[in-house]
Amino acid sequence: MIDIKQFQGVGLVTILSLILFFVLTLNVGRARVKYQVPVPQISGNEDFERVFRVQQNMLEQLIMFLPALWLFSLFVNAIAANIIGGIWIVGRILYAWGYYAEAKKRFLGFAISSLATTILLLGSLIGIGKLLLNV
Repeated sequence: MIDIKQFQGVGLVTILSLILFFVLTLNVGRARVKYQVPVPQISGNEDFERVFRVQQNMLEQLIMFLPALWLFSLFVNAIAANIIGGIWIVGRILYAWGYYAEAKKRFLGFAISSLATTILLLGSLIGIGKLLLNV
């Protein structure tokens, strides 16, 4: 029987990552007004394009991160998933701040969040593999 209480932290990390995505989406709306980029246009102003790319990249990353986070918490360790998920969120914030300033400054945040996602994916694969092999 699974004790749901052990997944409270993973639930919190999930909500925080979605709140971050919501904030990044709001930033796109503000940037549209600030840089005068009408809907549906997504190009033409480099400053706007960076804000837009941050939001789009976050969406792209969430598709891998959220399932990997939950699978890791189920098949490896929920506490470790919380920590890695928190690190991922910090990485995404650093990515956004860096990219907003200049495209070249996004690397550290990208590296941190990519490493966190990789650990979650590989850990989940190993955890599931051990169960399948009864190890």
